[in-house]
Amino acid sequence: MSDAIADVLSWLESRNDIQSLRAAVCDLNGVMRGKRIPVEQARKALEGKLRMPYSLIGLDIWGEDIEGNTLVFSTGDADGLCQWTGRGILPVEWTAHPTALVPLWLADENGAPYLGDPRRALACILDRYKALGLTPVTATELEFYLVDPQSQRPVGPVSPVTGRRLDSDAALSIDEIDDFESFIHDVYEACRAQGIPVDTAIAENGVGQFEINLNHVADALRAADDAVLFKRTVKGIARKHGFAACFMAKPYGDRAGNGFHVHFSLVDAEGRNVFDDGTDQGSEIMRHAVGGLLAAMAESTLVFAPHFNSYRRLRPRSYAPTAVAWGYENRMVAIRIPGGPTAARRIEHRVSGADANPYLVLAAILGAALIGIERQMSPGDPIGNDGQGVVPAKLPPDWASAIATFESGTHVAEIFPAILRDSFVACKRQELNTFALNVSDFEIETYLESV
Repeated sequence: MSDAIADVLSWLESRNDIQSLRAAVCDLNGVMRGKRIPVEQARKALEGKLRMPYSLIGLDIWGEDIEGNTLVFSTGDADGLCQWTGRGILPVEWTAHPTALVPLWLADENGAPYLGDPRRALACILDRYKALGLTPVTATELEFYLVDPQSQRPVGPVSPVTGRRLDSDAALSIDEIDDFESFIHDVYEACRAQGIPVDTAIAENGVGQFEINLNHVADALRAADDAVLFKRTVKGIARKHGFAACFMAKPYGDRAGNGFHVHFSLVDAEGRNVFDDGTDQGSEIMRHAVGGLLAAMAESTLVFAPHFNSYRRLRPRSYAPTAVAWGYENRMVAIRIPGGPTAARRIEHRVSGADANPYLVLAAILGAALIGIERQMSPGDPIGNDGQGVVPAKLPPDWASAIATFESGTHVAEIFPAILRDSFVACKRQELNTFALNVSDFEIETYLESV
């Protein structure tokens, strides 16, 4: 690590335009929280000498403390150590003055991993795979909308080329990609500077909606880092171009939602894909992994759909799944086995929205797959493309049900540490209660004088 720190400090010395840094951890909602520090404190941050309160991880979506949080009131809101993740130092060029991000994760006072940190939860799952001689190879797909930042409700952005506001779906439109080429180019350049492996970009099935895929990497912790950093980068570049980037699960009630699809395979110590047995059906170990994913799916829904708005996306007869089901080359189910060469046999998990925390999502997916492999769980019969087959179980239909199912889940108890589960449930319950106290304008308009 000392050589890595020396490399970072050397890079900073070459960038005399950078006068401040952002030192941050990722909370349970996927929000980066931390400090602006002078560049002279870079060594302090890199050597793990910064401190931040443990409670920072569990703040609600508005940045408020959780009422009755034991991390605040029984410990005097104690600080933990902030350790550098080792992921470089990431240039940020879209702010008023150039800066850079130092990514951190929390540790206990004695230097042991703080298990309430979502990045630590994923690291623990990967340690279990390593003990079996297996390495997850992971790729992600993230959808987002560009919207007009001047509007209080989401509306399509104005095309930089035509000057007209986007007002219709334009799935896979090359013209729309071309119109927003300057924005997309800057996203790709910023991602390259941060080591984020961006791949293809498409105009998705919504007004101003895009999807950018990230290439597969044989390090799921890095893949989750990439997704977190990608979202932050897209938001920053969008502001630079006069837009806002929206990763809400469902910003428009009548248009496509934003998904976060995860593809993964497993390779053994010799680098062989253990999901590949030379057939289109895939190996037994792949089907056991699918069995685990299905068994834990309902319990994990709160991870994949963590917000009030998330459940607007999980609706019947949409590309977002509502049932615990799997199939081959079928985009209508939660777990899809894509076609193609058998050497690339993999699982696609399609439940999560783009509003979810990538560390928790990958931990939930890989943890459930591991349970299935260890217990040789059967996934049952796949659902055919015609929708025929056994009627599958449903995902929790609403936020409150998902919170309760997560809290009582036996599989998620094997995947996530107790301190993280308790903090996540407390956070989501507080957010749910806050939404329950707020009456929408539409409710007032509908009921004020009519009932």
